[in-house]
Amino acid sequence: MNFALFTKSGTAVELLLFDRYDDPRPAHVLPLDPLHNRTFYYWHVMVHGLRPGQLYAYRVAGPVEPAEGHRFNYAKVLLDPYARCVIHGDNWSRQDAQGFGTNYASALKAQVVDYRDFDWEADQPLRLAYRDLVIYEMHVRGFTRHPSSGVADAGTFRGVVAKIPYLKSLGVTAVELLPVQQFDPQTVDRRNPFTGEVLVDYWGYNPIGFFAPHQGYCCRDGSPNRCAVTEFRQMVKALHQAGIEVILDVVFNHTAEGGADGPTISFRGLENRAYYMLQGDKSQYSNYSGTGNTFKVNHAIVRRLILDCLRYWVQEMHVDGFRFDLASIFSRDENGKPMENPPILWEIESDPVLASTKIIAEAWDAAGLYQVGSFIGDRWAEWNGRYRDDVRRFVKGDRGMVRHFAARLVGSPDLYSDPGRQPHRSVNFVACHDGFTLNDLVSYNEKHNLANGYDNRDGLDVNHSWNCGVEGPTDDPEVERLRLRQIKNFFAILLVSVGTPMIQMGDEVRRTQFGNNNAFCQDNEMNWFAWGLVERSAELLRFVRGMIRIRRQHPSLNGEFYISEQRRRDGSLRYLTWHGVKLEEPDWGDESRSLAYTLHDYPDDVDIHVMVNAYWEPLTFQLPPLAAGRQWFRAVDTGLAAPADLPHRGLEPPIGHAHYQVGDRSVVMLVAA
Repeated sequence: MNFALFTKSGTAVELLLFDRYDDPRPAHVLPLDPLHNRTFYYWHVMVHGLRPGQLYAYRVAGPVEPAEGHRFNYAKVLLDPYARCVIHGDNWSRQDAQGFGTNYASALKAQVVDYRDFDWEADQPLRLAYRDLVIYEMHVRGFTRHPSSGVADAGTFRGVVAKIPYLKSLGVTAVELLPVQQFDPQTVDRRNPFTGEVLVDYWGYNPIGFFAPHQGYCCRDGSPNRCAVTEFRQMVKALHQAGIEVILDVVFNHTAEGGADGPTISFRGLENRAYYMLQGDKSQYSNYSGTGNTFKVNHAIVRRLILDCLRYWVQEMHVDGFRFDLASIFSRDENGKPMENPPILWEIESDPVLASTKIIAEAWDAAGLYQVGSFIGDRWAEWNGRYRDDVRRFVKGDRGMVRHFAARLVGSPDLYSDPGRQPHRSVNFVACHDGFTLNDLVSYNEKHNLANGYDNRDGLDVNHSWNCGVEGPTDDPEVERLRLRQIKNFFAILLVSVGTPMIQMGDEVRRTQFGNNNAFCQDNEMNWFAWGLVERSAELLRFVRGMIRIRRQHPSLNGEFYISEQRRRDGSLRYLTWHGVKLEEPDWGDESRSLAYTLHDYPDDVDIHVMVNAYWEPLTFQLPPLAAGRQWFRAVDTGLAAPADLPHRGLEPPIGHAHYQVGDRSVVMLVAA
């Protein structure tokens, strides 16, 4: 086996071979000769007689000069940045990785992996078109960790496999997994002030092994040395067999090593100046990520690592795409200044191995660089944060929102003005892991984050939420009916909007975080999917499944081109007509809280009419006339009780009048036939 490591300023390198993850000393120490085992800045050695499963790590000596950006620590065991599998037990200690004492027994170790020992059964990435995507953002552990999941391997990749029938029945065609790259759960130094529970990094946004599936999501079967690679591959293969793509939420903007007082786990002890943005006298770390450090993503070595990593997950692990956390950091140069043409973004976009993958940017960072609508590149899709905010505000009933809401319905052409940009590259969502769940969005006016241990200072203060009259849970049937209707409104709007829809795990069954809008540290029932909700929220689940079916049934809702407001019949373009309560008289005023539009699709000759009433009283809308022999049928009306809110396919009731009364705070969709 050949081992290779980059360190430009390191003066001595040792390869450490371990028999067990918790050995107090390595079984073998191989010092690398700088004359024979170094080529330029790469240290390397061929070791004969090893087998897959071998555990290894490094020690690296070099200057200890923080003011020059050098933070070598020869006492510390260092993880290979290219480790394909990371092994540790409960003895892993973040604290032991600080200071100057040795940490052989409690350090993370890499494990050698043989990729040939897996039968993909001809599996390949699915390459679904964006127009066919309904994304389900989910957490691997949280999806099945709750005791009610009923799966044998709760909280693991295998647990996800056991619940694929549920995902299939829901109708989603892609899962976007919160970070599954090896991360450090110990980055949260807090306890729940109410229960005393030790809080952990549950979300996983503190990576330390970019190539390695997180060991905590692996079924150990009694062996701490079991590798997660095989189980991750089994999950991907099973999801592909169900027609579901796998998109990874990847975090290349920072690492778990934190700021100047953080531990030395890998990058800091290998070549601190290459991997991190430094500031001042180079003893301090730039912090555009809000977590203490920022990866120097446009450094040549880091760019290579990122590209090698993405290719690996596509070629060896068969994933279908990536969502890049705080992707605006990718547009910053080595000093943090925004660049006009960032090399890493163009390299990702133009890489031939990645050509058929989805690449989705969270187009902002923690230091205020907001690039929604202006993210650099031709192929990148974006999480549309403006969609989230504007739809929330319109449904809530805020004034002055109707024009913004109209733009979000039709793919946000005001944000994405490039004529060559396709509308599906707007990833539309109302709720995601970061913020309120959809249930909490209609149940709380304020965040309730005290359980995080930060005195409620963490999390967003502005959520555009409305509790419908009562803060938190209530037995008031009228408030509950209104909340359910508002949730249905959000789902209806999301699934008729042009763009790529994304649903957060559990929103379809009213999963709650009890008002916590920053539950990153809660590995408990606050975050876990409680499967009893599937039965208790059967009405909403039926509605969501029906809306996804309607979206598939009417591809004109998400075509390849922006909807034109001009009446064209060239055989390829759609056009729409805006209305208010009167035909072709939309009210764009600040006090308007209603909107309607008719979507015509040629040559398929499909007509869809949507009416949205965010006002607190019913409104009567005129209906567009149809050609002789055609009639409007009611496909959706959130103001009606189930099952009339979304009739079964083929049983949609006809509308025999020229007007339709839309109930207060309701969404109606009619289809002509």
